[in-house]
Amino acid sequence: MAKCEYCGKHTQFGQNNPFSQKKTKRTFKPNLQKVKIVEGGQLVSRTLCTKCIKTMGKDPRTAKKEAAKA
Repeated sequence: MAKCEYCGKHTQFGQNNPFSQKKTKRTFKPNLQKVKIVEGGQLVSRTLCTKCIKTMGKDPRTAKKEAAKA
């Protein structure tokens, strides 16, 4: 099963629940991407979810200020 190497997000299971209440099984898959990042001065290939990729590129202090504004 695919898994984000940073936050551990993976496929989850649940049910579709339409108006008729006829429940059917379904899966919730995270948006995983293979990316190359610099770790310890070396280029490393990792499988990360898009949320982790997005937040890695941000300065933590700036991200907190932007979250407070929203």
